[in-house]
Amino acid sequence: QVQLVESGGGLVQPGGSLRLSCTASRSIFNISTMGWYRQAPGKQRELVATITIIGSTNYADSVKARFAISRDNAKNTVYLQMNSLKPEDTAVYYCNARPILPGFNYWGQGTQVTVSS
Repeated sequence: QVQLVESGGGLVQPGGSLRLSCTASRSIFNISTMGWYRQAPGKQRELVATITIIGSTNYADSVKARFAISRDNAKNTVYLQMNSLKPEDTAVYYCNARPILPGFNYWGQGTQVTVSS
């Protein structure tokens, strides 16, 4: 059974930092592009950042230069370092694993990030 377990969300003041973690089943992690998506109340889920098996990254324009995605293949874990957080970053953040095998796509349960003073 494939599992994606997220952690690291919480409440932070504007300008602060948080680091999200997502640990995946080894069988999936090593063959997947890993990503973070977010969904704010009343809005559609949107891409935040992705990282491929070989470490190529992609970011939404709204988070470039503030967020950094990385992966530790030895720990089956992907991270999202979020700096200079803004109230508009408030959302539920979801971890995603998209294997190179077609037709598969996995999601974590989501972790709440709230940026407020």
